[in-house]
Amino acid sequence: MSLFDRLKKKFSGQTDKEGFEDTPVTEETKDADLDGDGLISIEEFEEWEQEQVGYKFKQGLEKSREKFQDQINQLMATYRTVDEDFFEALEEVLITADVGFETVMELTDELRDYAKLKNITETTELREVIVEKMIEIYERNGDLDEGMNMQDDLTIILVVGVNGVGKTTSIGKLAHRYKSEGKNVMLAAADTFRAGAINQLQVWGDRVDADVIKHQEGSDPAAVVFDAVNAAKRRGTDVLIVDTAGRLQNKGNLMKELEKMKRVIQRVDENAPHEVLLVLDATTGQNAMLQAKSFNDVTELTGIVLTKLDGTAKGGIVLAIKNELGIPVKFVGLGEKIDDLEIFSAENYVYGLFADMIDESGESSDDERTE
Repeated sequence: MSLFDRLKKKFSGQTDKEGFEDTPVTEETKDADLDGDGLISIEEFEEWEQEQVGYKFKQGLEKSREKFQDQINQLMATYRTVDEDFFEALEEVLITADVGFETVMELTDELRDYAKLKNITETTELREVIVEKMIEIYERNGDLDEGMNMQDDLTIILVVGVNGVGKTTSIGKLAHRYKSEGKNVMLAAADTFRAGAINQLQVWGDRVDADVIKHQEGSDPAAVVFDAVNAAKRRGTDVLIVDTAGRLQNKGNLMKELEKMKRVIQRVDENAPHEVLLVLDATTGQNAMLQAKSFNDVTELTGIVLTKLDGTAKGGIVLAIKNELGIPVKFVGLGEKIDDLEIFSAENYVYGLFADMIDESGESSDDERTE
């Protein structure tokens, strides 16, 4: 089964289960039948939940999807024959979608080889192959979906990022996600130099009902982390999320600051921090790539939180980050609501980015068989 067929099958039933949110689900109704008493099984409800997340990705990536599909359609209309002019125009389309120069070159080289091997002469025959090759490249550099390194006891997460990318907001939303899973969450206000950062984190702590460990503005961030780690241990905290400064203009000081915080953390757990997440603003495009490279030079990143993905037409940046930097995207921001920070799923992402092409795939051949 092709990627398009698999995704089409997975997401084709999204609208069939509307209203499940109003239907009671219990262990006792596991084998219940929808036709009789209106109850649904746990398996059906979980399937519906997964489809709703897929639908959220589809909505959130609408700008990227519409722009990309329009450009691909124009490309296919302009270039009917597979030749070098077509591949050069395709490279331009992909680069403007922020797929990344290296990734684009790798992709088009593979498409050239594929077209030659399969003796493809019409550009429309490459429409689905373009998408499938993009995902092949993404998968090539590690697991398709890389989850969080959660621990059985205390999980410590360092969050880094420059001002204005939505770092503190993402921390609040991440805390809300873990709280909704029944975890005990604590926040540490170690961004002590940015005016208002401590108060902003406290507001989020109050909103999601999470303890916030803080010192005065301008105090030593490592001292905040020391107090937070010890408090988290005493209180039986499940997840400690540390908000850090993002002063990239002085890499040397930032590196020393982060290393000092890590040393403090490792006195308690030599394997911590368990995650170092970089928050990036998807709307900044290639500037986000530069930030990722710079932060990865300063400290080893384990994942990306990509905010405002719903506000950009350049959703291809996810592929560029993974392929060119080897850093997985772990969470994406798909809206402004508190529960709009979603776990990154490659399948949901691909469907969101290419939903129209996927939904339309196979229709022409089906029509031909009908005739």
